[in-house]
Amino acid sequence: QVQLVESGGGSEESGGSLRLSCRVSGLILHDYEMGWFRQAPGKEREAVSFISKSGLGTYYPDSVKGRFTISRENAKNTLYLQMNTLKPEDTAMYYCVSRPSDTTTWSSLLSPTRWNYWGQGTQVTVSS
Repeated sequence: QVQLVESGGGSEESGGSLRLSCRVSGLILHDYEMGWFRQAPGKEREAVSFISKSGLGTYYPDSVKGRFTISRENAKNTLYLQMNTLKPEDTAMYYCVSRPSDTTTWSSLLSPTRWNYWGQGTQVTVSS
């Protein structure tokens, strides 16, 4: 059974930092692309970041580029998201996702339906 368990969320002031972790079980992490989505109340889920199987390829939308960094430790079956210079608009539930493929075009993965496995989410709240 595949499980993705996020942790590290919480409340932070604007300008602060948080580090999210996603512990994965039931699959061999180096065979999977990984990523993070987020969903704010009343809004659709949006892609936050993706990382290739090797960790050499990453994707960030303009909204988080330069502030967020995705990384992975395949040996520990863990995915991370370092979030710096947080803004109130980063407030959302953050979800860890995975899929057993190797994609060359990140734009094709922006739809949540392209991802096979999802965690339960961890809440991030940023106050101004």
